[in-house]
Amino acid sequence: MNVFVSHWLRPVFAAGVLLITLAAPDRVLAQGNPDPSSFKFNSGQSIQPIFEGWVQNPDGTFSMYFGYLNRNYVETPVVPVGPDNKFEPGDPDRGQPTFFDTRIHRKEFSVRVPSDWGKKELVWSLTVEGATEKAIAWLQPEWEIDPIYAGKTRNAESLKNRAPAMTLDVPSAVILPNTLTLTATVEDDGLPTPRKGPPTRAIGQETPPTLKPRPDQPEVPVNVPTVGRGRGDAAQGAQGLQGLRVNWLLWRGPAAVTFDSAMVQVKDGKAVATAKFTKPGTYIMRARANDGELTDQKEFTVTVSGPSH
Repeated sequence: MNVFVSHWLRPVFAAGVLLITLAAPDRVLAQGNPDPSSFKFNSGQSIQPIFEGWVQNPDGTFSMYFGYLNRNYVETPVVPVGPDNKFEPGDPDRGQPTFFDTRIHRKEFSVRVPSDWGKKELVWSLTVEGATEKAIAWLQPEWEIDPIYAGKTRNAESLKNRAPAMTLDVPSAVILPNTLTLTATVEDDGLPTPRKGPPTRAIGQETPPTLKPRPDQPEVPVNVPTVGRGRGDAAQGAQGLQGLRVNWLLWRGPAAVTFDSAMVQVKDGKAVATAKFTKPGTYIMRARANDGELTDQKEFTVTVSGPSH
């Protein structure tokens, strides 16, 4: 389990009671002014790395799982490995992303540590907009996890299920302003059996919440983000997809990549998408084939040349 506190939250102790107050750091809010913690921000916010637990591998080593929360609803920061995106101790590059899509991303990658790791800590630090946030990982017994099934009881069909097998057909280079066609061929056993119809949403989750001012706030600035189709949005838009599907995503690169469809249903054994680039450079991308339970992931590199757009 990982617990982190948003930078908007401040604990206050009064008469033996812990109170959580909402306040903006390093600024004083005049009475009657809108409270910034009530808004969704397009940009300018920090990124919180998250430690999500560990597993012991068959060879005795341990894998520590990490994700992140990008507090922005539109901005997708690029943070190269270095002083602002590093692991400690040891090699600062542990395969972490350098492109950060909007909102929360769970168990995005893992870092393997030796069997004699003991009680040492592994720290992932991210500095964005001048704010440094950290995820501190160690082998706390209560934080041992099942990264696939998360403790869910497996039925007979689940026990028979095998992960999909994916091969990629992706050009290694593209010249702007051309787009890139991404093709994945996927084989699967058809398990688990796809559910009929879209998943049922809980009452109250049919539409996003509407933010309203407090009674003592006479006016609230307009703040309605126009969110692009990033990986997080693709996941939301693909909730109705059932059965075998492929998720295309950017892991490292100098700028965002636009997909015509980041989550694609596999049809006749294939999933095809188009990627559009705006800036030359080297991009490390990933494809994830998922049958609704198990995943096969492949990583590939694309070199983009030509003028920026």
